[in-house]
Amino acid sequence: QVQLVESGGGSVQAGGSLRLSCAASGVTFGTNCMAWFRQAPGKERERVASIDSIGPMYADSVEGRFTISRDNAKISLYLQMNSLKPEDTAMYYCARGKGGYCYTSLLEYNYWGQGTQVTVSS
Repeated sequence: QVQLVESGGGSVQAGGSLRLSCAASGVTFGTNCMAWFRQAPGKERERVASIDSIGPMYADSVEGRFTISRDNAKISLYLQMNSLKPEDTAMYYCARGKGGYCYTSLLEYNYWGQGTQVTVSS
């Protein structure tokens, strides 16, 4: 059975760093799009970073601070988060795209993890 499991979340002070990990079981990432989404209370789930054969893509709000990557075995996805801000506080989810290219819409992703909480205090 295909599963994605996130880890690495926690509570940090503003300006701190965290590295999120997403491990796959039952399937490798292959050549499919992989992405990180986040959802804060009362807000819609949004894509913060994704990666495909073209390269990485970032939301304007995290550009220059976050870095998405995957391992050579294609079973792990990472999100290095630096210079964290209180507005980065959210539940973070990894997701596998339906195809080889990444899109913004949630409808383009068919596998999701359960999420890992990131809390950034002032």
